[in-house]
Amino acid sequence: MDNYIYMDNSATTPVKEEVLKEMLPYFTKNYGNPSSIYSLGNQSKNAVEIAREKIAKALNAKPNEIFFTAGGSEADNWALKGVAYANRNKGNHIITSKIEHHGILHTCEYLEKQGFQVTYLDVDEYGVVNLKQLEDAITDKTILISIMFANNEIGTIQPIKEIGRIAKEKGIYFHTDAVQAIGHIRIDVNELNIDLLSLAAHKFYGPKGVGALYIRQGVKIDTLISGGAQERNRRAGTENVPGIVGMGKAIELAYENLEEKNARLISLRDRLIKKIFDNIDHVRLNGHPTNRLPGNVNVCFEFIEGESLLLSLDMEGIAASSGSACTSGSLEPSHVLLAIGLPHEVAHGSLRLSLGEFNTEEEVDYVVEKLTEIVTRLRAMSPLYENIKEVK
Repeated sequence: MDNYIYMDNSATTPVKEEVLKEMLPYFTKNYGNPSSIYSLGNQSKNAVEIAREKIAKALNAKPNEIFFTAGGSEADNWALKGVAYANRNKGNHIITSKIEHHGILHTCEYLEKQGFQVTYLDVDEYGVVNLKQLEDAITDKTILISIMFANNEIGTIQPIKEIGRIAKEKGIYFHTDAVQAIGHIRIDVNELNIDLLSLAAHKFYGPKGVGALYIRQGVKIDTLISGGAQERNRRAGTENVPGIVGMGKAIELAYENLEEKNARLISLRDRLIKKIFDNIDHVRLNGHPTNRLPGNVNVCFEFIEGESLLLSLDMEGIAASSGSACTSGSLEPSHVLLAIGLPHEVAHGSLRLSLGEFNTEEEVDYVVEKLTEIVTRLRAMSPLYENIKEVK
């Protein structure tokens, strides 16, 4: 769309031209099945393995520890269900947090129905898990700790290195949903003692419908999808070759000049936050003030509904969200905002603006200008806001 300002990069990102260019031959010319033994199939197989090497390099992992999936939610499901079922003779206890993506939370709820016990850790006002509470929650039945790397709604980055250390010392597998972190934070799975890690290509300018699960060599895990011998007999189904090729190229591009790109994003993010607070009253920043994803801005505006805000922004040609794309359409406020202690009425007025590589200062300024107008107009219809003004 012409003149459309996209500030929902946490939901998805556009496919970069370089990524699409690398993918296109595998739709038409190099269309062979990677499992076929003739040369056309070998071309696809080699392309898949090259992409696997690129992803492994980005994580400082081994290529044979990377397994392709249909996205982050599948990777999350596989990590939790696979470890739970494969290790239930050792224990049936899993530890996670209250602010995980629903790919984790709903899988944990499913496992609870299967007889597993799950501890959901609290977070502080910034969305950070308490390490002492984590240690206290560990029992001799604990088989897995799953804590997301960075939150998809409020952007807070968790103390992953410390969590990994605790898990390793206790002999417990550690999984992290790094879907939002990949492409924005340099991740070394060995330095951080990560045993399993989920990622999705469409969060870092790759195609939708393709992701991966890193599984450290030696981790005991069941197969999620049975069938053919693909992915070394661990994930059946013909590989999405164009998608995998695109993911490999996208992750390669993501980590080129990462520090420079992050510095620019942080500058845009801080400009956006400052201008919002300079122009609008009764607003709250959600998430850690500094230890957050470079492009994440999550704020709550009191006395208005987030849905009305989003629709008004869309009419002005601005794409944003009120939280996770996976919960759009829900009438309930964000579980993440409730977990950090916000009352329902404040959480309902949330807005997430997530910046990407293609956003500009001019766009930031325009968004704040329109946001100020919209908030002013919506509050003019709010009797609660009128009461506040009268008290002043």
